[in-house]
Amino acid sequence: MARMTSTPRPLLNRRLAEFGTTIFAEMSALALSTGSINLGQGFPDTDGPEEVREAAVRALRDGRGNQYPPGPGVPELRTAVAAHQQRRYGLVFDPDTEVLVTAGATEAIAAALLGLLEPGDEVVALEPYYDSYAACIAMAGGRRVPVTLRPRDGAFRLDLDELRDAVTDRTRLLLINTPHNPTGTVLTREELTTIAALAVERDLLVVTDEVYEHLVFDDAEHVPLASLPGMRERTVTIGSAGKTFSFTGWKVGWVTAAPGLLSAVRSAKQYLTYVASGPFQYAVAEALALPESYFEAFRDDMRSKRDVLTAGLAEAGFEVFRTAGTYFVTTDIRPLGESDGIAFCRSLPERAGVVAIPNAVFYDHRDAGAPFVRFAFCKRKDVLEAAVDRLGRLAR
Repeated sequence: MARMTSTPRPLLNRRLAEFGTTIFAEMSALALSTGSINLGQGFPDTDGPEEVREAAVRALRDGRGNQYPPGPGVPELRTAVAAHQQRRYGLVFDPDTEVLVTAGATEAIAAALLGLLEPGDEVVALEPYYDSYAACIAMAGGRRVPVTLRPRDGAFRLDLDELRDAVTDRTRLLLINTPHNPTGTVLTREELTTIAALAVERDLLVVTDEVYEHLVFDDAEHVPLASLPGMRERTVTIGSAGKTFSFTGWKVGWVTAAPGLLSAVRSAKQYLTYVASGPFQYAVAEALALPESYFEAFRDDMRSKRDVLTAGLAEAGFEVFRTAGTYFVTTDIRPLGESDGIAFCRSLPERAGVVAIPNAVFYDHRDAGAPFVRFAFCKRKDVLEAAVDRLGRLAR
């Protein structure tokens, strides 16, 4: 008798089937295998302030955080986050009921979406978007609805009419990122005021990713969405120590929100990592209390690095879009006679010894992002100068 055969059931569930290995893993591996300068993944190549690092060492030696910290985060850090929000933005949060410490901003995003979405809920997100957004929406059973930022006047801008049209009766939540990764756009006060009015009008929740809040340049202004009328009770704000203090490996993030929203986020978060980064939480509490001079110097240093890289990219033949925030710059490769960013980035290490990230992987509408490529400038100036010199080969 012939044996019956059947098609084996896929091991990966359908919600995650569209997601493979992240582009960051692929490109970082390519950087290692080719000895290229890695301007792809956004991590600094120097550590942050020495006094913050020593605070972590002191916490380890004093036995603080070596065992499980409290589920919401250590009181010192929750108090420091609340003080930071009040000092900078006039936002008052109760450290005990309105602040939650997470394993980086990525866990905060996941916990917020898992805790607030029902299967079938629509989430409107600004495209291109950080790749974990799409995966977290899928894991929560939601449906993502992208609204595309498009090039205009040398930068990427949001079409507010398109945003309004994207909201339906099934929309539960707006997922907003400003300063915006990967485009470097900082939404203006006027744009955010319109978003806030839309959220109030349609009774929407908002999750706002503000991890680059301290990296805004030139005349740009970071305006927390929660500070606008009607938004305090409907906004989940996400922050991170990694981007501001250059300790990305510590994975310390946080959420601030009204008690009901925070409770929903915490209900999901407790079944993800439960707790993380114990000794580092004490160090980040001290980091948030650093004088304003630190934040100014950090911003000025990153702006000067931006200028080194953008000038070099323009000289190499790229069209360079203005970066008002974050530590990324987006370019258009079409002036180089190229149109496929993914193929371009895969070939760039061999052609020029530099690794970048194709923006197309941050789009649902892949064609809209095809010619755009992102470079990170959170590196030492000598590294950026060497990368610029290598990229000059493309113009020769």
